[in-house]
Amino acid sequence: MPHPDSPDPRHDGLVRVRGAREHNLRGVDVDVPRDVLAVFTGVSGSGKSSLAFGTIYAEAQRRYFESVAPYARRLIHQVGAPKVGEISGLPPAVSLQQSRSAPTSRSSVGTVTTLSNSLRMLFSRAGRYPAGAERLDSDAFSPNTAAGACPRCHGIGRVHRTTEALLVPDPGLSIREGAIAAWPGAWQGKNLRDILDALGHDVDRPWRELEQADRDWILFTDEQPVVTVHPVRDADRIQRPYQGTYMSADRYVLKTFADSKSQSLRAKAEKFLESTPCPVCGGARLRAESLAVTFAGRTIAELARLPLSELADALSTPGDASETARVLTDDLRARLATVTELGLGYLALDRPTPTLSAGELQRLRLATQLRSGLFGVVYVLDEPSAGLHPADTESLLTVLDRLKAAGNSVFVVEHHLDVMRHADWLVDVGPLAGEHGGRVLHSGPVAGLRDVPDSATARFLFDDSPAVERHVREPRGWLKVGPVTRHNLRDVTAEFPFGAFTAVTGVSGSGKSTLIGEITEELDGVGRLVVVDQKPIGRTPRSNLATYTGLFDVVRKLFAGTDAAKERGYGVGRFSFNVPGGRCETCQGEGFVSVELLFLPSTYAPCPDCGGARYNPETLQVTYRGRSIAEVLDLTVESATAFFTDAAAAGDDAARPVLRSLRTLLDVGLGYLRLGQPATELSGGEAQRIKLASELQRVRRGHTLYLLDEPTTGLHPADVEVLLRQLHGLVDAGHSVVVVEHDMAVVAGADWVVDLGPGGGDAGGRVVVAGPPRLVAADPDSRTAPYLARLLHR
Repeated sequence: MPHPDSPDPRHDGLVRVRGAREHNLRGVDVDVPRDVLAVFTGVSGSGKSSLAFGTIYAEAQRRYFESVAPYARRLIHQVGAPKVGEISGLPPAVSLQQSRSAPTSRSSVGTVTTLSNSLRMLFSRAGRYPAGAERLDSDAFSPNTAAGACPRCHGIGRVHRTTEALLVPDPGLSIREGAIAAWPGAWQGKNLRDILDALGHDVDRPWRELEQADRDWILFTDEQPVVTVHPVRDADRIQRPYQGTYMSADRYVLKTFADSKSQSLRAKAEKFLESTPCPVCGGARLRAESLAVTFAGRTIAELARLPLSELADALSTPGDASETARVLTDDLRARLATVTELGLGYLALDRPTPTLSAGELQRLRLATQLRSGLFGVVYVLDEPSAGLHPADTESLLTVLDRLKAAGNSVFVVEHHLDVMRHADWLVDVGPLAGEHGGRVLHSGPVAGLRDVPDSATARFLFDDSPAVERHVREPRGWLKVGPVTRHNLRDVTAEFPFGAFTAVTGVSGSGKSTLIGEITEELDGVGRLVVVDQKPIGRTPRSNLATYTGLFDVVRKLFAGTDAAKERGYGVGRFSFNVPGGRCETCQGEGFVSVELLFLPSTYAPCPDCGGARYNPETLQVTYRGRSIAEVLDLTVESATAFFTDAAAAGDDAARPVLRSLRTLLDVGLGYLRLGQPATELSGGEAQRIKLASELQRVRRGHTLYLLDEPTTGLHPADVEVLLRQLHGLVDAGHSVVVVEHDMAVVAGADWVVDLGPGGGDAGGRVVVAGPPRLVAADPDSRTAPYLARLLHR
């Protein structure tokens, strides 16, 4: 209950949080005004997301569940309520987080924004039909429905097929010698060979000498003849005749790829497949009847392939258009304008969601919310500036202002200094990460942070001095890439210096990632190529920091080497949560169970038996230096470093290999993460730095080229400094680093800049300027130049 002397939260215009203890928050009390743009900031791991998402949004979600059916209220107990004393003045909340899920190939820009629904309605109601054709329902224009999907490719647009060259890579071999490489190994492969032998095929002649008709039948027949097989007798056993059913290599590969539960078998089958446009729909994904309908002279598939900025122009209606067409196209164009305003005009409706960055996906959802007409809610956003060029960030701020002007509160977790400066209210959490953070240092107008000495944010937010430029390194050579013609790149050539730090810049969609993706094909003068991207290190709680870096293998050996483990006969496997034995069988070692929510995405809740420990009670009784295996996994990287340093100092040399992994994680600014932190809780930037740390702990010989895609995503400026020390250290050690970057502080400190653009999509795709930062900052055609110049000359 509210304190009797406290103001009525319904009328004082504040969201009041009291006693927040989620994750590392230390009984936080904070007041944040409603109807403002409030930015929550602080170094990575300080607790800002725990406050904004884990506490404020989680409490709003809990209250929503309580207001609905008893079934949903039962789920509250499973999911868990936030650890907070009280929150008052809290309106309903909408969360827009960086998605860490793996969207399906059928999900697209059109489905995420629901623009596809409106376009289908337009074709159904106002499309031009062939003479005599019946009007089609809107479902007939969706490749994701039985009514609309092409029957050959089932609405995918591509088909997987095998070829003789893929199935038989060495035609000089006979069938007995393994000519059909796609066949399974062991008994199953021998079985198929024996069946062919029984059918009268010569399994000892080289493949190329067989008749083409026989080769085609063996590889591609749909027949499945059953014959009696008389196996050759082995010396040590007698095999009886049996009835064998033949399956062609093509049928086996397609069936394995489609139906096998084994990831390794599916991966092997995929090697014998090629993906080609569907021969029936030509990649358009729809039935012929649907593709016969046009609007403005184009099919729905043709319109879906256009960049959104061009689609709006293509949907302009002539003066004699029907009222229905005008209403639908006006609505579509208004919604397209919102997406384009967020810097995403280069995307097309049919662009698959898995090819989008987390930032692009979140901004698409944001554009959808702008058209929803909601008011009086709290929008909680997770770094909406992620992946945005400074020019696009200005458009983002305009959109956030519109959400606020519509009568909403906008709470944003952010590191971008321009977004902070634009805020009405700033909540700075810190001062450091993990157990050294969890306090609100400032909650108030932005200017008030200047007087907070403990704030890591203030040093950057109010710094007006010019960026410190490094002495530009002299290249030891050059890597030429191109000419590249892919996506929006047209015959583009670029050069990257060896022994230098190169930043690739440009607005969203200008072609940066496409260009550096081609470096994997061009390796002259490079001993080793390391690509460090932001893809998750795992998609379930089973994968975590310790398992990915390999340090957990050493930790398990330490536990298996204890006297208690030896007495009980516990080996290394006992301390793995991925195999039966030592793990908790209720959650099968995940520590979490999946909770299915009606009408909402599934979520994870702590296991009711082990409480998230992952192991059974017997395993947890074994301790190493006073801690169970679960307690070690619960240590932060920083705490674990102290723990294993003490162990090594006490004479346990087996603990030393753990320290190398831990110190590289500290070096890239991840000291606040727990060793057992599930992959599902990690941001893209954190996943990327874990991958980088895994590379840094290896002994490097020769010249290595490191490629990183936006390594500062999700990083506070203080953490960017830590990361840059590591990356520049790699260059000082004789290696080369190429980063795709939007952070102008990083670009200003580079040796070489390759700026793409000038715009996104078809308006980009060329190298505008390349050279040292000062040269790029002076280029009149570069959209990066004014922002870089502002930093260099302020």
